[in-house]
Amino acid sequence: MCKGLAALPHSCLERAKEIKIKLEALQWRDSLDKLLQSSYGLASFKSFLKSEFSEENLEFWMACEDFKKTTSAAKMAEKAKKIYEEFIQTEAPKEVNIDHFTKDITVRNLVEPSPSSFDVAQKRVHALMEKDSLPRFVRSEFYQELMK
Repeated sequence: MCKGLAALPHSCLERAKEIKIKLEALQWRDSLDKLLQSSYGLASFKSFLKSEFSEENLEFWMACEDFKKTTSAAKMAEKAKKIYEEFIQTEAPKEVNIDHFTKDITVRNLVEPSPSSFDVAQKRVHALMEKDSLPRFVRSEFYQELMK
């Protein structure tokens, strides 16, 4: 029997962790943001997307989050160029699926990079993940295994 926090045996701690993860995972079904804020959710989602060869949207979203934290103008320009070449430009190695209008706005924003340069594209990719990737993840074995 699991009693008192200080005297919890290893098996009780493991069980408590499993329950915490399951409760967290229940929230992911309805909220991509909750999933993205959870280190365990992010890792599970990333593994799922890799299994489908569709991790570019998540990688782009994560690169944008990192980009927003950049304070040095030189670093920002360097990161903006890398994100553009990896995810935005036509025939990019991990090109994300954004419409021409969004791509044009993003390219214009990169003339003078700022923390919000990729906001429109990032919101678009977030919406795609929410509408398409998240429901597939929730139906996947990755998610179902967590809930057992």
